[in-house]
Amino acid sequence: MKSVDELTERFRASGRKVTPQRQSIFRALGGSTVHPTAELVYEVVSAEMPTISLRTVYQTLHDLEAMGELHSIDVGTGSTRFDPNLEPHHHLVCTECGRIDDIEAEPPVLAASGGFEVTAAELVYRGRCAACRTAPSRSPQHQGEAPTNG
Repeated sequence: MKSVDELTERFRASGRKVTPQRQSIFRALGGSTVHPTAELVYEVVSAEMPTISLRTVYQTLHDLEAMGELHSIDVGTGSTRFDPNLEPHHHLVCTECGRIDDIEAEPPVLAASGGFEVTAAELVYRGRCAACRTAPSRSPQHQGEAPTNG
């Protein structure tokens, strides 16, 4: 994902208003390797800016998606996740805690028929992450994991 400054410039260039709330959202996403829900982004941002609304977070995330700066993904965890990794990749999804990790893999070669043009492919691998496999109890280890910068 681009830096806060780059996203600020892209927002301005696209005619969108740049606000302190949006810049806080950009900071929350910057360098993040998790695939947060809008609610998790809201948790992080509201700690810095308590008056921000969940609606503002959703709108900004959807604006970023419309601008091609992130993807919304549904990997069957019950909530839409937002993925700042724009490079082609696949996902590993823990069936116990819901953690999502990126995995680099070549997309499968498909022979499309009937004039269908394949423009993207994504595979979702399901299983148990290392923390859930080694945890003594079956309680979720990462559920509600918030975006981290780093």
